[in-house]
Amino acid sequence: MKRVYVNEEWCLGCHLCEYNCAFANSGLKDMAFALKDKEIFPRIHVEGDDKITFAVSCRHCTDPICVKSCIAGAISNNDGVVKIDKNKCVGCLTCVLVCPYGALAPGKDGIMQKCELCLDNVCGTPACVAGCPNKAIVYEERSEAE
Repeated sequence: MKRVYVNEEWCLGCHLCEYNCAFANSGLKDMAFALKDKEIFPRIHVEGDDKITFAVSCRHCTDPICVKSCIAGAISNNDGVVKIDKNKCVGCLTCVLVCPYGALAPGKDGIMQKCELCLDNVCGTPACVAGCPNKAIVYEERSEAE
């Protein structure tokens, strides 16, 4: 299955992946209107320091612990894509505590959100991948050993 991977050595720490993600998931057609002077809630986050930066997003684990730990049953694994049912999420943050990658965060309304590979958006590829100027973020299939 294709997943989002980050090549840390190419990441500039520019945060454009975050802005492209927030825009793609805003449901709006104008990026300036969607994001200007607003707090953004991207589903990918740039972490790091002055020596190395990298983007953190959901790894869509084969055996996701967030699915097992969700007390509301809001997180599911559908054909390898881990998704959150926003109508079921109660915002308890249990998934945040158990995710070993730090891939989940509350959105504007307190409901949890995470990368869902832009499958519900019309992007074709994840917005973070399309918007990365240095091609540090890729959407590809890799073997389990990598």
